Amino acid sequence: MVRILIADDSIPVRRMLRALLEQYTDWQICGEASDGGEAIQRTLETRPDLIVLDFQMPVMNGLQAAQEIARVAPGVPVLLCTAHLSRHLMGEARKAGIQGAVSKSRGGDIVKGVKALLRRELFFYQPAELGT
Repeated sequence: MVRILIADDSIPVRRMLRALLEQYTDWQICGEASDGGEAIQRTLETRPDLIVLDFQMPVMNGLQAAQEIARVAPGVPVLLCTAHLSRHLMGEARKAGIQGAVSKSRGGDIVKGVKALLRRELFFYQPAELGT
């Protein structure tokens, strides 16, 4: 069973992500977090196999949280899931050690991203219309 942690400050988004990901019987949501600090704490408590992490959150943003998660739980892949996806943000995500980035509005790409990261592949969504 693959254990996934969801970190997003929006309850409706967390519910949407949970519903989307729990459609896969071998994926289990092991916890949720509402800010970057809580994401780090839940990572330590639940030991997930993968983290779906929002960019804009209170306490610390997704990039900051991902850097700390990489320090305290090395090897746990992180998929940045944001409404503010841009080429610049994807570059910053890579620098922060994040393995993938997708738009919250593209549920199919979230699933593709999770699958890719579980295969230890990178997944950065790059549509032609994506801004800088």
